[in-house]
Amino acid sequence: MPTRRVVLTSAAAAAASAVTAAVPARALAARPSPASPSPSSAAPSAGREGAPGRVRVRLPAPGGPYPVGTVALRLVDTARPDPWVAGERRRELMVSVRYPALEAGRHRLAPQMLPGEAAGFDALNNLSGIPAGRVDWAATRTHAHLGAPPAPGPHPVVLYSPGAGDPRSWNATLVDDLASRGYTVVTVDHTYDATAVEFPDGRVAHTVLPEEYARAVPDPEHPDPVKVAALLKKTMDVRVADTRFVLDALPDALPPRLRAAADFGRTGMFGHSAGGFTALQAMHDDPRLAAGANFDGVLAYVQNDPDRGYLSPVAADGLDRPFLLVGKDGNTRGTVPSWDALWRRSRPGLRSGVTLRGAEHGTFTDAEPLVPQIARLLGLPAATVRGNTGTIGVRRAVTAERALLAAFFDRWLRGGAGRGPHDGGLPRLPGVRPFR
Repeated sequence: MPTRRVVLTSAAAAAASAVTAAVPARALAARPSPASPSPSSAAPSAGREGAPGRVRVRLPAPGGPYPVGTVALRLVDTARPDPWVAGERRRELMVSVRYPALEAGRHRLAPQMLPGEAAGFDALNNLSGIPAGRVDWAATRTHAHLGAPPAPGPHPVVLYSPGAGDPRSWNATLVDDLASRGYTVVTVDHTYDATAVEFPDGRVAHTVLPEEYARAVPDPEHPDPVKVAALLKKTMDVRVADTRFVLDALPDALPPRLRAAADFGRTGMFGHSAGGFTALQAMHDDPRLAAGANFDGVLAYVQNDPDRGYLSPVAADGLDRPFLLVGKDGNTRGTVPSWDALWRRSRPGLRSGVTLRGAEHGTFTDAEPLVPQIARLLGLPAATVRGNTGTIGVRRAVTAERALLAAFFDRWLRGGAGRGPHDGGLPRLPGVRPFR
């Protein structure tokens, strides 16, 4: 699997045209789209065919003590024109809120993707070797229950930003688990960056990143690093602005009981790839974020992790609040120059970093539990699994990622005791090697 995200570097990929319309309010709660399926109360079995000729897959259950509830929100920034689509006077986002629920048995399970999102993801995604049209992405159920009553708080708030091109739903493995441990988790779709974003009225906004890249790099064999850096900087600037707007809008947008259970005074953020970059850059720019975790995201405006130069402000300045770096096998502060820059410029007691042996870039997403199922059901070669998620194995990867993320936020958002300043209070786990 390529280190940088495929949708950013594939000039040949076709991006569907986005349908746009005016939106009336700055921050509105979203109802399920009329086109949404009616999810059953139980997740469908893996392997059972859904749409004709397509296989179904299952996400791993969360490990915390709480059932998980969810609500989707449509947020509209009336003060900011959309930076990707000319003529769009407002920036329109979709977010999902996962939260600890009081009870969930009577509430239906939420789908991982709505039909328009599933179709967009099937047509263009960051998975290698998975044939289009063979997986029923719309049939996958999360372990979050629609509209379940929230458990009394206060619960710390954690934002999640996905990798470039990925939808906000492409890390239910970590998001639902963190919510089940007592966190309010807000996942953000970066419109026209994510492959497809479906709004409550049924409109679907498709990614423009392949087209943007094709304009910036007409000759993919000889990319101009200056033009690549400019596009990557714009992408990150948009994502950080999205994040800060969500922080502004969320308290008023949440339903009253959910608002009362969320503790915005203890807010963190994590993300994968470009989302991890987003988390730490937003933390650098916005003091409301008290802690941040970056899963395998380079912190410079470059195409490949080992590339030097074009440092982001967070890498050039460092951070004065706690952060966690989690790298695939081979990614350390010694091999990723932007990580080393951040590390050297940040306080020793606030920095944590580990490498996960056998992991690939996609290990830190829902590709980890789902790709092996898809490969088995479709008879794909073992190399397909290795190329997407490495050799670590599903159980070890999911256990390690969940434990690292929960331990990090437990320490810094809940005041949990860590083992010492050199390991950041992280648990000792097989295959997890701390940075030195």
